[in-house]
Amino acid sequence: MTRRTKEFADVQDAFLTYVSDIKYATMVTVDRRDRPRARVLFPVWEVVDGRPVGWLAAYKTPVKAAHLANNPHTTFAYWSPRQNAAFVDAVSSWAEDDASRRHAWRLYEEGSPPGLGYDPARYWPGGVDDPGYHVIRIEPWRVQVVRGSDLGSVIWQPED
Repeated sequence: MTRRTKEFADVQDAFLTYVSDIKYATMVTVDRRDRPRARVLFPVWEVVDGRPVGWLAAYKTPVKAAHLANNPHTTFAYWSPRQNAAFVDAVSSWAEDDASRRHAWRLYEEGSPPGLGYDPARYWPGGVDDPGYHVIRIEPWRVQVVRGSDLGSVIWQPED
């Protein structure tokens, strides 16, 4: 059974618990011919003004950059062997400003939510100024959480 809500607070605890437990998400973009492309990445999350916001430290590959430039709609899928899952439909964009880059770096270092994070200097030894370090801001417009024990589902979508 699927329940719908316009309040993220109704799915927040389950969502943050699942992403903290699962850690890696499959990110799906689409190319200019509307073909999907998936890759496994490690976003961090926070809640701002009652809404989820994701941050993804990433290499700005030509494929990823072209896909987001053509169509910023993305999906992030989390799944565990216990069948717990979370699906995030979002608009994603490169956050090139220093404040966003520093903010995302700090969230990775601190773990956001707790238990989810790593030392980004392992990949970008030059710190936030490393030329290979880029950040994608993830702005969800729909989040679904599925509980594996009974396949109960809740969908957060603030607008139809």
